[in-house]
Amino acid sequence: MTVSERDDEREEAPSAPEAPSHPRLSRVADRVSTTAVDINDRFSSGLHASARFVAQRWVMKPTVWSITNVTVLGREKLKGLEGGFVLIANHSSHLDAPLIVGALPRKLSRYLATGAAADYFFDVWWRRGLTRLFFNAFPIQRSGKAKKKRSSREDPSVSAASLLQRGFPVLVFPEGTRSKDGTMARFKPGAARLAAACDVPIVPLALIGANIAHPRGSHWPRPGRLPVGVAFGEPMRPMVGENPVAFSERLRDEILRLKSQYSADILGESAPSEGAHP
Repeated sequence: MTVSERDDEREEAPSAPEAPSHPRLSRVADRVSTTAVDINDRFSSGLHASARFVAQRWVMKPTVWSITNVTVLGREKLKGLEGGFVLIANHSSHLDAPLIVGALPRKLSRYLATGAAADYFFDVWWRRGLTRLFFNAFPIQRSGKAKKKRSSREDPSVSAASLLQRGFPVLVFPEGTRSKDGTMARFKPGAARLAAACDVPIVPLALIGANIAHPRGSHWPRPGRLPVGVAFGEPMRPMVGENPVAFSERLRDEILRLKSQYSADILGESAPSEGAHP
């Protein structure tokens, strides 16, 4: 059985013109998003968690939910989850992370940390500050991208593995970047390897229709409160003897299955199809 909730949604921070970087503004933004305490406290502090709650539940979710028609399925599968786990999803829109954070039960989203591309989300002070505030983000270096220098307040020891070992859940997108047309690319095995190394489960989830509601390259979601869906799968672990590549493929297959199972119900029979690379 699945739990369905019909609402609406819209994306968090629309792409804006590049703001000129200013050293003083950058320092102020860093202080606002991390306070004067060590950055590790951002991930464990109740004060920071409360600030995120206000940003996520009073600002981001109402905004996102107000301009799209959101269906959330499978939240009952998350019962019993606590401590560290890896949350993975297909990635095709800037709506993806806001949808996931808004769809999670509050108990699980409270300390969720999101891996975000260092070359984009941490390149200028205002985007870095917003990404930390709304998503409790930590930088991930993407292969093939120029390595960005960390902010002086960004603790180099913070990584997905260190956060999982401290008992915090982590959100990552195994494709590594957004799909241009909703077609799901092959998964990089890093998330599967990470979960196995840290001995934590992976929760696969399918995002349905986000690329239609807010395609890559567009500055705003499309008008008309288009339907989107978040479908959670059962927590998964590698089987005995299963290597990270094989586990990663099994996770991808599960997300494809969830998309196939629920797309027609969420988007309607006449909705554009969402493909997948073979």
